[in-house]
Amino acid sequence: MKNIFTLLFTVCLLITQSTNDIFAQGCVAIRGMSHAGATSADFFKQQNGKFQVNAGYRFFRSYKHFRGDHEEKERVEQGTEVINVAHALDLGLTYQPNMRWSISVTLPVQHNDRSSLYEHYGNAITANPEQKRFHTSSKGIGDLRISTSYWLRDPMKMPKFNVAIGGGIKLPTGDKAVEGEFHKLDKEGNDYTIVKPVDQSIQLGDGAVGFFLETQGYLSFTPRTALYFNGFYLSNPKEHNGVNRNPQSATIDPVVGYFAAVDQFAARLGVSQSLGGGFSVLLGGRAEGVPSDDLIGSSKGYRRPGYVISGEPGVAYIKNKFSASLSVPIALYRNRTKSYADKQDVTGKSHGDAAFADYLISFSVSRWF
Repeated sequence: MKNIFTLLFTVCLLITQSTNDIFAQGCVAIRGMSHAGATSADFFKQQNGKFQVNAGYRFFRSYKHFRGDHEEKERVEQGTEVINVAHALDLGLTYQPNMRWSISVTLPVQHNDRSSLYEHYGNAITANPEQKRFHTSSKGIGDLRISTSYWLRDPMKMPKFNVAIGGGIKLPTGDKAVEGEFHKLDKEGNDYTIVKPVDQSIQLGDGAVGFFLETQGYLSFTPRTALYFNGFYLSNPKEHNGVNRNPQSATIDPVVGYFAAVDQFAARLGVSQSLGGGFSVLLGGRAEGVPSDDLIGSSKGYRRPGYVISGEPGVAYIKNKFSASLSVPIALYRNRTKSYADKQDVTGKSHGDAAFADYLISFSVSRWF
């Protein structure tokens, strides 16, 4: 019986953590969207009307450029790669009205740094003979998420199979128009700076009200082993957020002049194994990304669509009302797909690139009160 409690607690802790991990994997602006909410093990271990506080930390460093699924290794060799370094902390609070239903609020806090050549003097040796690299950054709160989730079967009866369905709303509390200084050279070779919005991938918010649906579940094979899965889709019906990417320009491009409010998706599948003593290990796979076309509304606006497929090892520990988990998704396949703007090119040759990370570090702790 204790093994079953621990196993289901671990499985649902990890699948809940996975939906908190959806965020920018590099230049493709994938942001955290789901709740830091209750899990099925919480249902087994806790009483009605309890609160859970959760904190989840994430880190990545992206620098490998892809156009489609082709890696442009010359970017790193030549030193012209774009490097994004991201730190994020999700602060969550969950209330459980009953054993099957939970309501959660999550607020991300972010710190992002981006360095490049092309956004400043340029990549070309003629324009940037010293290959100088400059930085832009953003820090502050992200977009607030409010969500709810409901288990279809009574967790207290400890079914071998259970599925939860949920959804929620994303509010545009994060700054959508963080600005930075960009270095330029005049005709005499003197440095000067201009101020404009930083790249979309390090903006704190997307400036739109979004709606998301999600599901998660598990299938127990033995008292110590279970299959887990979850899926997530965020819809941003708004076309763009009104932030002009190049305010110094005399004209605004009708297709990519503003940052798009993009949709996002994620899916996860794996196996969890209880080791006893509150410890468990898991091994799974995950896919996440940004589509080139939104499910609802227009797809105009600047975006870098793409997706990542990763292998994900992880560990978890549960004791009384405390839980912690660590996972390290490792990228196995990366694809910068064609954007809406790329598809407007009748020659079919237009295809932008994006930088991706090799891995992501995600650590989460929670406590019930």
